[in-house]
Amino acid sequence: MKKFKYVVILLFSAALLSSATWHKFYVSVTLVEYVKDKQSLQLISRIFIDDIEKLIRERYDESITLAEKDESDMIDVYVERYLKEKLLININENPVVINFLGREYEDDIMVCYIEIEGVSSIKYIEIENNVFFDVFEDQQNIVRTKINGKQKSFILTKGKNKGMLNFN
Repeated sequence: MKKFKYVVILLFSAALLSSATWHKFYVSVTLVEYVKDKQSLQLISRIFIDDIEKLIRERYDESITLAEKDESDMIDVYVERYLKEKLLININENPVVINFLGREYEDDIMVCYIEIEGVSSIKYIEIENNVFFDVFEDQQNIVRTKINGKQKSFILTKGKNKGMLNFN
């Protein structure tokens, strides 16, 4: 009887796992870290290559293919433009300008590096992350922060695209 239970559990688990591969998840993860001695807020945003490629093709250039040896120089222009449009940050209730530093690939992920300079202190931070909400209905954007020695996080969805954290 025990063997039968294990076989049923194993088959059920295998069915769940195989059905999970049928559904694509739309998610990005952005790490936000305050480096006090550099007066800099540093962001690392991870997004799936196929998602950003779909967006670039629909919005800017149908001929773009990412993660190829001879990529178009325009990719950085498109990614920077999109992120500056969709990632909005207020520090201590003041809007700030994000600087796109560059990107690289890790397996099937595009890693984007962003910095906000001249940040002397952070009491409050508000992050609005609309990345891919205009492309994927079930997109989720995870934001993880490390500010003033405290780690906090939240998940943003199309209906709740903004999060505010207090670091007082």
